Amino acid sequence: MTAARAWVGDLVRDGSGTRAIVTDVRACGTVWVLRPQVGNGPHWETDDPDTLEIIARRGDHDGP
Repeated sequence: MTAARAWVGDLVRDGSGTRAIVTDVRACGTVWVLRPQVGNGPHWETDDPDTLEIIARRGDHDGP
């Protein structure tokens, strides 16, 4: 993992502008699994982590 790459727990905006939480990184770091920021909606995947804009790192976006 590099500092510029999203990782599990990070709040991101995907390539379509949807805010999401990274829930898993699979296949030896080639597939990022995302879920909606709020709720338990459908999960989706990307194999291009460079399209994920990091909004907040894990822990930085958690409430008090």
